[in-house]
Amino acid sequence: IIKILKNKTSRIPGKKCGTIILTAEELSNCRDSATMQFCANKLDKKDFFGKSDPFMVFYRSNEDGTFTICHKTEVVKNTLNPVWQPFTIPVRALCNGDYDRTIKVEVYDWDRDGSHDFIGDFTTSYRELARGQSQFNVYEVIPAFSPFKCVSRGNPSQSTSLHYMNPYQLNAYAMALKAVGEIIQDYDSDKMFPALGFGAKLPPDWRVSHEFPLNGNIENPYCNGIEGILEAYHQSLKTVQLYGPTNFAPVVNHVARYAAAVQDGSQYFVLLIITDGVISDMAQTKEAIVNGAKLPMSIIIVGVGQAEFDAMVELDGDDIRISSRGKLAERDIVQFVPFRDYMDRTGNHVLSMARLAKDVLAEIPDQFISYMKSRGIKPNPAPPPYTPPGHTHHHTQI
Repeated sequence: IIKILKNKTSRIPGKKCGTIILTAEELSNCRDSATMQFCANKLDKKDFFGKSDPFMVFYRSNEDGTFTICHKTEVVKNTLNPVWQPFTIPVRALCNGDYDRTIKVEVYDWDRDGSHDFIGDFTTSYRELARGQSQFNVYEVIPAFSPFKCVSRGNPSQSTSLHYMNPYQLNAYAMALKAVGEIIQDYDSDKMFPALGFGAKLPPDWRVSHEFPLNGNIENPYCNGIEGILEAYHQSLKTVQLYGPTNFAPVVNHVARYAAAVQDGSQYFVLLIITDGVISDMAQTKEAIVNGAKLPMSIIIVGVGQAEFDAMVELDGDDIRISSRGKLAERDIVQFVPFRDYMDRTGNHVLSMARLAKDVLAEIPDQFISYMKSRGIKPNPAPPPYTPPGHTHHHTQI
């Protein structure tokens, strides 16, 4: 709800004094509480005289991709290795009961005049925090800060949404899925594809899910060919409620579990992600990709819409190899393409799709070969040529 503020005492009738925006979100029925304690080592020194006076600010991510402060720690004076006091917070306040929802934590150096210096930040989730004291709960406080870009999914019944269900033509997601899917489906023998969605509330209890089968069948998420995926996608838009935040890590880890079970070179997995460019769990996704780089898998990310895709380019890792917790990915497994670059305005659909095919598949062969070579896996010998019954081969020497 957006309300315009007016000053009734102003000499100028109707003068606007700004706006106030009210945002509401339905609360979950989660009644759990979490007690946590944090410490830090070797924080950045921000004070000219003495050390820093650090404190932490915790943010809950909202369904529209924005963040809201939910807790502040006390200030620990004059140290780069602070140990903050334990605190207890309702899980509902931290993540509204969604254990995979992104929690952002910022660290500041306290200043008396209120102009606190930003030291760095990191992201996590309640599911990770609930693991307790372990290697999974050691975070790098990243000093670089970039403003969070928010793009709403929108209601599929409204034409402003990228998921708009137009009765006369495919929407942006369906166009990208059809175009790219028809390119890569020929590399699958049975044309049966597991199709997952992420970022939606599911019936009947309307819990948020970041990893759900588009066809609604948890036991068998497979769809028959690209047409089967499109049918499941359109049906899911009628049954689920699109909902933020947008987490990539669960689906990357989903495919990684399959790939981890077959590392003998008999299978290679390709995950296709179609996205509008918004990502809420960048740190977790980087970690999932670094772990996936050891497995027989590749990831193709196709960006739809007109948003900036800086985060997707970063995940691509062509310029700077992706890393997580100080560990570099063993190999590059991500290829990103913005779908809008292949919408040929001249109407030459065949030419534009040929360019798309070339770029989508540009890195997959090298990624495939790099995995096989790193594991010492060699191609199987070619089978002998087929000889029809009753025929014999005549060899001629020259």
